[in-house]
Amino acid sequence: MPRYVLLTLMTLPIAASAGEIQYPETKKIEQIDDYHGKKVADPYRWLEDDVRTNPEVAEWVAAENKVTSAYFESIPERETIKQRLTELWDYEKYSSPFKAGGRYYFFKNDGLQNQSVLYVQESLADEPRVLIDPNAWSKDGTVALGGMAFSDDGRYVAYSVSEAGSDWNVWKTMEIADTKVLADELRWSKFSGAAWTKDGKGFFYCRYPEPNEGQTFQSLNLNQKVYHHRIGTPQDQDVLVYERPDEPEWGFGVDVSEDGRFLIITGWKGTADKYRIFYKDLEEPYGLPVALVDEFENEYTFLGNDDRVFYFRSDLDAPKRRIISIDTRKANASNFKGHVHEILAESDDVLDDVNFVANMFVCSYLHDAKTQVKLFTPKGELVREVPLEGIGTASGFGGKRTDVETFYSFSSFATPPSIYRYELLTGKTELVRQAGAGIDPKDFEVEQVFFNSKDGTRVPMFLSYKKGLKRDGNTPTLLYGYGGFAISLTPSFSISRVQWMEMGGVYAMVNLRGGGEYGEEWHQAGTKANKQNVFDDFIAAAEWLMENKYTSREKLAIQGGSNGGLLVGAAITQRPDLFGAALPAVGVMDMLRFHKFTAGRFWVDDYGSAENADEFAALHAYSPLHNLKEGVEYPATLITTADTDDRVVPGHSFKFAARLQEAHKGENPVLIRIETRAGHGAGKPTEKIIEEVADQLAFLVKELGMTVE
Repeated sequence: MPRYVLLTLMTLPIAASAGEIQYPETKKIEQIDDYHGKKVADPYRWLEDDVRTNPEVAEWVAAENKVTSAYFESIPERETIKQRLTELWDYEKYSSPFKAGGRYYFFKNDGLQNQSVLYVQESLADEPRVLIDPNAWSKDGTVALGGMAFSDDGRYVAYSVSEAGSDWNVWKTMEIADTKVLADELRWSKFSGAAWTKDGKGFFYCRYPEPNEGQTFQSLNLNQKVYHHRIGTPQDQDVLVYERPDEPEWGFGVDVSEDGRFLIITGWKGTADKYRIFYKDLEEPYGLPVALVDEFENEYTFLGNDDRVFYFRSDLDAPKRRIISIDTRKANASNFKGHVHEILAESDDVLDDVNFVANMFVCSYLHDAKTQVKLFTPKGELVREVPLEGIGTASGFGGKRTDVETFYSFSSFATPPSIYRYELLTGKTELVRQAGAGIDPKDFEVEQVFFNSKDGTRVPMFLSYKKGLKRDGNTPTLLYGYGGFAISLTPSFSISRVQWMEMGGVYAMVNLRGGGEYGEEWHQAGTKANKQNVFDDFIAAAEWLMENKYTSREKLAIQGGSNGGLLVGAAITQRPDLFGAALPAVGVMDMLRFHKFTAGRFWVDDYGSAENADEFAALHAYSPLHNLKEGVEYPATLITTADTDDRVVPGHSFKFAARLQEAHKGENPVLIRIETRAGHGAGKPTEKIIEEVADQLAFLVKELGMTVE
């Protein structure tokens, strides 16, 4: 463990007994800010400091973790829960295969490996060999593999490496034939993929300037630029391809068209799917990128091209998305809308994903948050629908226009992933692998229900549980939600959810407004001034579960992470009487200052900003940190965060925990669990995941009065 967690704590009294928990005494400072004439106190501002550089913050973290650890040590069922969780987790896990540079690749985890391993096959009949094993990079499994890009000639793979869960990545290059890692090393990349030139001599990527000393995990991410790296040269010789010093908040994505002729630069300015499109003709070495779409008003996701005709998935005049083409021989930034040609019209269901494979558009739709997959010709004519197994999620379907096969995975709440090979020309489906997770899906039931929210809006919710459930209002229930950034929650397999159901619990996942399940209108109905709709939907879901006798207040727990952590924080501050327990993870808890750290400024698209007077009023009205009230009995709460979270900086959770412990009245524990050498969630090793989930389940067992056999 890092040294800063092991400091001797002389100034913070800590104690945890069988009775009332004694929380660390947290220092308060005089900090008052003026927001448009309203004075707002922020006495725990000092907890925003980086735990690595402020010893007082490090002491506070260690003191809180000591109290939390003592609490878990008092739960005898915790070890039984961890043993069963480990047993369930220990099965072979595979990703869908994909093809690149003439070879096949897939990820595999033997069961309890901290990180999944990338394998390569020359053909599907050949024995796989290990290409990249991240488990060899660190003893504790906290160094993870991020993105990958393969050269068309099959010689190289560029891959990114992340340490301790940070969003920062280092790009490296490997020769695939002999797994030789080259000396090339590209630093300060974040929120970027890589795209090879057709000749395989180099690739495009994006990076930020190096942060100031001591600000690596907190400073704002500004001035991202597009570079070209030539293999075998140092990073300081990379060629600057595109930058916008006049627009420091812009970020970029890079693609190279399948024919190798065009570099497509997708400009973005936040989390909204509203893009600008620039392209560079790579046959003109001195040519500059040209603007095709020069406004942040709609989504334009590049799918492919026929010479100078570009295909996009777009929500232009289609909030549930459609496929369009733009002829760049005629169109430019000033007239492109007049040259938009519709290939595939908007449907009643959301067009969630599109791949251009075997000269067909493979389109994944969401029908009430469940996957449907259909194939269309380049002219938009329906070829066929891909048969799926029912309520669940299908993902994959990657490949090139010249491929004749693709692979996909299908799973549901109680159905482990099954991987299929699909022949696009014939429609033949072949089961490749089926996970053996040590459970029988027939032992569980999955249903979808609908309820009306506070304003009458119809909202869907999935319920899964062991067969034979008695609806007597006494079943422990875990309600999960997100509700933001147009992210759709669909049925998928999770070992922790399976264990919860094995323990007799109902798992409920609600599709709140703010998500993408019903398109951009559904998303916008949960943003900025409309954000309260998300919390109303969540509260209505809880009330529906009680009214329909699935559970009761004393047996209901709520859970969410990141924006979902905000959801849980808002729910317990608005309705502390409604829940028995709460699990907010890596949450955005200070809605007045989130935009001042790392990637927080991107979220203004969804949340608004306290710098705007009208948006400040809405934010202040629901900000979890600012709506905790003195003397209120709050539900039993376990806050989780991590020291290297540079997405939602841990200061959000630190301040919320300190204020909650101060304001709370009653015997319900309000604890914070602070993970070390971990970030927002990506790349977290299996060992740390199991420990965290075991703690969360043990917390629910104790606070909801459950019996574990």
